[in-house]
Amino acid sequence: MRFQLLGPLSITDGRDVAVLPPSKPTALLAALLVRPGAIVSTDRLRGAVWGEEQPSTAKAALQSCVLRLRRLFAKYGIEDQAVVAVAGGYRIDADADTLDLLHFRRLVEGAAGAGADSELYALRSALALWQGPLLANVPSELLHRDEVPRLAEERLRVLERVVDIELEHGRCREALVDLWEVTRVYPAHERFAEQLMTALYRLGRQTEALAEYRRVKEHLRDRLGVDPRAELQGLELAILRGERLGTADTGRRPAAPAAPVEDAHRAPHAEPLAATAARPRPGGPGPSPHAPAAVALPTVPGFTGRAGEVDALVRLLTGGPGDGGHAPVAVLSGAPGIGKTALALHVARLVAGHHPGGSALVQLTHADGTPRTAEEAAAELRRVLPGGAGAGPVLLVLDDVVHPDQVRPLLTAHAGATALVTSRTGLAALVATHGGTVHRLGALAPEEAEAFLTSVLGGERTGAEPAAARHLADACGHHPLALRIAAARLLTRPRLRLTDYTDWLRQDPAGRLSLADDPRTSVPQRLDEALGRLSPALAEAHLRLAASPYEPLTAARAAGVLGVPEETAELILEGLLDAGFLEEGLPGDFRPHALLRAHARRAAGSPGGPARALPRPPLPAALR
Repeated sequence: MRFQLLGPLSITDGRDVAVLPPSKPTALLAALLVRPGAIVSTDRLRGAVWGEEQPSTAKAALQSCVLRLRRLFAKYGIEDQAVVAVAGGYRIDADADTLDLLHFRRLVEGAAGAGADSELYALRSALALWQGPLLANVPSELLHRDEVPRLAEERLRVLERVVDIELEHGRCREALVDLWEVTRVYPAHERFAEQLMTALYRLGRQTEALAEYRRVKEHLRDRLGVDPRAELQGLELAILRGERLGTADTGRRPAAPAAPVEDAHRAPHAEPLAATAARPRPGGPGPSPHAPAAVALPTVPGFTGRAGEVDALVRLLTGGPGDGGHAPVAVLSGAPGIGKTALALHVARLVAGHHPGGSALVQLTHADGTPRTAEEAAAELRRVLPGGAGAGPVLLVLDDVVHPDQVRPLLTAHAGATALVTSRTGLAALVATHGGTVHRLGALAPEEAEAFLTSVLGGERTGAEPAAARHLADACGHHPLALRIAAARLLTRPRLRLTDYTDWLRQDPAGRLSLADDPRTSVPQRLDEALGRLSPALAEAHLRLAASPYEPLTAARAAGVLGVPEETAELILEGLLDAGFLEEGLPGDFRPHALLRAHARRAAGSPGGPARALPRPPLPAALR
């Protein structure tokens, strides 16, 4: 026979279950079983059975209750489970074969240190012993106040570990089955809320993940008057930025370490390089045995648009060597925050199956914007992609390249490597020596910008204010970084109307497109950093030209604004075009992006007012 404590208190022979009736002997038995093998004092037992209103003859009443319990044991043929009287109290002995609580603990202890699958199986078996509300048939206020929460905490710790294992191995859908229920039963349990948000986000359900954060935040504030803990707030921020949080749902593949994310929202402490062995494609070769362990390139949540560029890049990177026998190289250039890295990562994931030698994301600038040396990047590539030529074709994503000399040694070291190169400049010298294609990215098309807002905010919210969604996309200049920041602000304020936010944003778009809790996620800071990479003369020229009333800019107009000869103005315009600060329409007609213009006007004076006079820039030596 066996006692079942993890649910209504009952006795079972393995086939039939007898649930004990609510009574004082049942309360006494529960008080003894929650501390098996330990001496429970008579005071504690009397409190468990009678509470604060104990009979005047409490000592005799307790002895009478013990006799009734022994008769109950005789009724079910378990006289060997003796209630032992000892000095100061009573004790009942049990083991894992006679008490489910001890069986539960034995399974949990045995699971520690086992392989993931074995541990998960043991922990799932332990959780299966819980058969409903604890001690539901035990009429004892003391036990429900003191013992039930303690025992429930043991179950919650095990469930946390089970979900951690599921998430570590990419089984997010399985984790959701447990998490939906437990987060509703324990709405203030922040660890479960964190796990649920993570699982939803990895499944591509960003809006639901953020809704869970709002739910737990409102519960904590309304009921307890506190904010979520720092870890949960950090998770919300990571989701808003679109950072990579481990692997997406992959069935049974081991989880991947964190890796850098796209240029619009790079993690502040991201490692500079991440690698991946390519997944086998249907009918194609599998990963080389020399390839690194399977690690997913960072995902780009809510990637929208760029259909033409995506198709062209996929065809290029899966079509084999070009006419000269060289592996293809594609350069993605454009203004700061325009989505170069996002496009590169999106395409890289699409073509990963064609590169069984593995893939690597290499960051070519440090966090402060200074370029990394080619030697640094090459050394990391050798560690991450050690397979050599025998491992098969590899794919390199070389991100934020400043100069062609950073790239050439990497392509030479990995002969036959396909490369996606992102840079704010066109890298014409690299294309001249290594061939390839250049894809200059501009702002998203209006319909793409609106589609992005819908993908992040949800169709219900944008559908309720379709005109406001269009106006918001216009206010952001259809700029990917600006759109992502605006959407992040709106996600954190679900009751804010799109119309009201757009009106507020339009008053100072270049200054208000930032996140207060992370100054790095900021259009003005990104543009300031980009200006810092220019020579002082070009930076000053950009500010003067963008703050001027002329559109489009021509060499003649630029010469008048800058006070330089027209030939020099043309060289300056070409330099700003190559650096991503201008867009070209008809030949000779240049325009700064709307946000770059607003940023320059903000630097020159008021956000919307006339520009103040800026000093005439000294000409760089190359232009003198």
